[in-house]
Amino acid sequence: MDALDQSLITLLRHDCRRPVSELATILKVSRATVRARLDRLERDGEIIGYTVVLRADAEAAAVRAITLIAVEGRRTGDVIDALKGFAEITSVHTTVGTWDIVVEVSAGSLPELDDLLRRVRLMPGVTTSETHLLLSTPRSARARL
Repeated sequence: MDALDQSLITLLRHDCRRPVSELATILKVSRATVRARLDRLERDGEIIGYTVVLRADAEAAAVRAITLIAVEGRRTGDVIDALKGFAEITSVHTTVGTWDIVVEVSAGSLPELDDLLRRVRLMPGVTTSETHLLLSTPRSARARL
């Protein structure tokens, strides 16, 4: 993947419905070049699909945080299954090191975040947690409106 492919993908991440002619104009190449690049990226499996972004997904929550969670014994799977049921948890990641699970959290207010964290800490298998508030996001690969 070269610089042109990377630029094309960046543009598509922000608006995958942008017409090929507009992409070509922005990238200063022909429409045929853009179409050929898209076809190749799809054929090679670099682009595996396109999606819709809902307003609720694109708007920043009032309070965002990263919560690090330690789990006792072999309960990680049970804890992950339980975390999937929380609407405020936008991502769940497993990791190595001191913490077993890292979750990304969005809440409407600090009291809502406090309530979520209390519920997480009370989950069977959770031994401890540590939360870091996110103040700003200077860079993200997520789609934006």
